[in-house]
Amino acid sequence: MLALIPLTLLVGALLALQAGVNTQLRVALGDPGLAALVSFLVGTLSLALLVLAQRPALPDAAALARVPWYAWTGGALGAVYVATVTVLAPRLGAATLTILVVAGQLAMSLVLDHFGLLGFARRPLELGRAAGVALVLAGALLTLRK
Repeated sequence: MLALIPLTLLVGALLALQAGVNTQLRVALGDPGLAALVSFLVGTLSLALLVLAQRPALPDAAALARVPWYAWTGGALGAVYVATVTVLAPRLGAATLTILVVAGQLAMSLVLDHFGLLGFARRPLELGRAAGVALVLAGALLTLRK
């Protein structure tokens, strides 16, 4: 489990980097939606190459039919994130943007854990966990101060 920490930190760092890269793409292309589309096209091509290299077995129609409707929304949620971040990043700055995104992720994570939604193990909301999220949000507010 501890070995996963450096990889997770790296992925988090890449999200902050992605916000800056996609913001530059938005500036160059002149539109956040177009920048998000181009970003997702590059991501789709990258994933297609990975899948082609790995050659996984493709699911049949019956398996696809068993997928819950909400499981198909992940790409749309990612698109909202990418398009929104390309607009917010230059206004908020990398640190404030990232900490607010993390605070939002943590708040939703508490809900998902508390109710055991979307396959997450049920972990009741406790004062310490809520206080942790509140402290992250307080940190976000401190980054907004001038």
